[in-house]
Amino acid sequence: MNSAEGELGTSADRDQHQQQRRNDPTQRRVLIVDDSRLQRRILCTSLRRWGYDVLEAGSGPEALELCASVEPDFVISDWMMPGMDGPEFCQAFRGMDRDSYGYFILLTSKSEAVEVAHGLDAGADDFLTKPVSGDELRARLNAGERVLQMEGELVSKNRLLTSTLQELQTLYNSLESDLVEARKLQQSLVKERYRSFGESHVSLLLRPSGHVGGDLVGFFPINARRVALFAIDVSGHGVASALMTARLAGFLSGTSPDQNVALYEGEYGIYDAHPPHKVAAELNSLILTEMDTETYFTLLFADVDLVSGEISMVQAGHPYPAVQRANGEVEFIGEGGMPVGLLPDAQFETVTATLQEGDRLFIVSDGVTECEDASGEMLELEGLRDIMQRNASLGSHDFLDALTWDLSRFTGDTELSDDISAVLFEFGGEKRNLD
Repeated sequence: MNSAEGELGTSADRDQHQQQRRNDPTQRRVLIVDDSRLQRRILCTSLRRWGYDVLEAGSGPEALELCASVEPDFVISDWMMPGMDGPEFCQAFRGMDRDSYGYFILLTSKSEAVEVAHGLDAGADDFLTKPVSGDELRARLNAGERVLQMEGELVSKNRLLTSTLQELQTLYNSLESDLVEARKLQQSLVKERYRSFGESHVSLLLRPSGHVGGDLVGFFPINARRVALFAIDVSGHGVASALMTARLAGFLSGTSPDQNVALYEGEYGIYDAHPPHKVAAELNSLILTEMDTETYFTLLFADVDLVSGEISMVQAGHPYPAVQRANGEVEFIGEGGMPVGLLPDAQFETVTATLQEGDRLFIVSDGVTECEDASGEMLELEGLRDIMQRNASLGSHDFLDALTWDLSRFTGDTELSDDISAVLFEFGGEKRNLD
């Protein structure tokens, strides 16, 4: 029989210790490791009197075997033992896989700083000098108890944190999946990115900065010779803004002219459009009276004559639209104006312009004009003018692709911080569109 079995007994005795622990889970377990049977007896007597569950081992290897099946809260180990000394045992003990921390006290007659440092390096938490004083032992155990309590609280909080993070990750994954689908649905609001009207062409760009955004662009035929173009930028970002754009898309739908606030059925069943400033006023009234929201939006709505090139438009807080002439020169038009959905008595004005053959109208959101470079300087209208002139020879999608490339190069980052959207109308001329 080895010394560990001599004191602890057989596996049946170990089972008894386990049962005691289950009966009183708050009772701390102390393992005494010492090759001196007498020293173990002395320590065991005091520890059991103080209410501890006590285990014994006569050597480091026996103690490690014991610790593999029973996890002690405290270990009190002699320094000088044959075969494996106290620091060596402590180092091996620290390498074991445990569910909780074990507080390790070395018994030693050594007091030199070098020896103490060696014990600490091996993983010891505290030291007791032989012969052991009962009061000092109890004080060291109380100090260890505070450490174990803090460690237990930390473990409990970490488990709670881990559980909470797992729940959040599950929610995030669900939200991420929903946002991916929401992005698809929002992109589907722009049913056509390109259409030809004779020799004139409309091209659209919509690029949210996140999963979903608050920009919306589109067009719809008014009648055989006129087309409406619109660009919207809802305040804010994210889901709320995206929901607003979905609602607004219904108000300016080309597939449901009876629900389109810009259209009305005229004589002989032929549709016509209200003046742009009345379209803005109607949307303003709808937002303020039918929607309980703090959200507002900017709007550029243009009515384009495909034959004459005449444009009527309203600029409600949106960046100034640009007309690029056939020779590449750029001019900005419009009168500014209030955003839609802020004030019930907001006034909107219709302005006009005329395109010649080879000219084009370019409408962008403030995500373009207000994008910033590394120093915080905005692109603004002059920067947009430079981009348009630099890419004047490009048409439709190539022009819009060049715009996004130049914006990324300007900001120094391929991921823009705001949604960007644009409408490009290229006028083919009166004769060509009549053909």
